[in-house]
Amino acid sequence: MSEHDPLILTAQLPRDMHAWATSLRTSYFPPERNYLEAHVTLFHALPAQCREEVIDCCKELARDYAPVEARLLRLMSLGRGTALKLESPGILAIRERIAERFHGMLTTQDQHRPRLHVTIQNKVTSSEAKALQAELEGAIEPRDFAFRGLALFHYRGGPWELAREFAFRGVQKAG
Repeated sequence: MSEHDPLILTAQLPRDMHAWATSLRTSYFPPERNYLEAHVTLFHALPAQCREEVIDCCKELARDYAPVEARLLRLMSLGRGTALKLESPGILAIRERIAERFHGMLTTQDQHRPRLHVTIQNKVTSSEAKALQAELEGAIEPRDFAFRGLALFHYRGGPWELAREFAFRGVQKAG
């Protein structure tokens, strides 16, 4: 454990959807690489030295915003993996506010707007990924949901360590 470990910021799925997506991940992610539950990454590596400022920023956002509308669209190919493709202009708007606040401190990866998704399979052959996508095609149906908050983690070389959760509890709509 190091105070230099980068920070990962995720958007929190509703509890029922999180449990469902985690069960898919447990079933289909290579077990030797599956350290995590289902998650929606907003930032992969915020600087550790900004921890307190990131916490303050997330507290402000959680205080101001109501749960953020989103939609599960369909399965998404990752080439050598499979994900659940999501859509949420509101969570992307919140992410943009965070990106503006930490401008100049973001990694190249985090400077780009993410394709919102939940990875349920990764680091397999493309044929294994295509087979899973064919298997699940009819089972994944579009549905609306709301992100319930943000979660901040320390990256620990594979596993993540939860630092703090921030439940959306305001009245302002994002987007």
